[in-house]
Amino acid sequence: MTNSSDSAVAVYLDFDNIVISRYDQVHGKQSFWKDRDAGFDEARLKAAEIDVHAILDYASSFGRLALTRAYADWSMPFNVRYKKQLVDRAIDLVQLFPASGSKNGADIRLAVDALEDMARMPQVGTVVLAAGDSDYIPLAQRLKRMGRYVVAVGVAGATSRSLAAACDELLTYDNLPGLAQTGDEVEAASPPPAKKTTRKPAKKAKAAPEPEADPDPKPALKPVFVAAVPDPDDEHDDERALARQATRLLLRAMRLLGEKDTDDEWVHSGTVKNQMKRMDSSFNEKELGYKSFTDFLRSRNHAVEVDEEGQSRKVRLRTGH
Repeated sequence: MTNSSDSAVAVYLDFDNIVISRYDQVHGKQSFWKDRDAGFDEARLKAAEIDVHAILDYASSFGRLALTRAYADWSMPFNVRYKKQLVDRAIDLVQLFPASGSKNGADIRLAVDALEDMARMPQVGTVVLAAGDSDYIPLAQRLKRMGRYVVAVGVAGATSRSLAAACDELLTYDNLPGLAQTGDEVEAASPPPAKKTTRKPAKKAKAAPEPEADPDPKPALKPVFVAAVPDPDDEHDDERALARQATRLLLRAMRLLGEKDTDDEWVHSGTVKNQMKRMDSSFNEKELGYKSFTDFLRSRNHAVEVDEEGQSRKVRLRTGH
């Protein structure tokens, strides 16, 4: 079955698998279990942190995400740190307590759920497995026989070659397009908020001389509540944050689309917007102050180039992005 950008996508993450594999990739084999027994160091956990957004963004390049589910022992501190990423992407979390030793049984539960889901969700054309364990080979083979396009995302050094052969596509975590993003790059490519103005605060009046103390003081008046006026600087900071977020979303979408079609660097603007909406359904260029998506693209001219010849609009990444 050929994958289609219009088909629905189901994503299954063996979360413990990718977190542990990534940790061992960064710090050395068996480092995860050694550090767990000795007590994790925050800096080492941060260095090996998984970008959940990058995995789901890549999955969305195959179509609309109809199901996203992650399997792990969510009571463990090293998984709790992913709370914001998981909540932001509305991922369905499946709790798995270790039955014995270090085995949590995610592969069996995930496989059973995936086969049941495919039986009742014929609209799903692509299944993305975020795991590199060879235990998933039978699942990948069965999904292919059911007519699904199977994609695996695994950590280099911990991904079975046989799993790669059983899937239609396999991409290592380090090669996910979204991971090429840097904070400095977004800051440089993000323009100030569009058509947003704030009033300058009124100049403070000079303080009047304090009156002399009244020898016969009157009863004190009750204080009157006055609503606080929002600080215009705080509002402007929020707008800048939204602008940076939109730029980051645009760049990641462009990289993902570039990975899908390496023959043509120009992409229709409508395709770009659709991909951005798949990655973040809350994106709306009008909320950022732009009348059209083309205006939004023009405002990011340090990051992308817009071809406006003819009726269709095309866009491509500028060199260096």
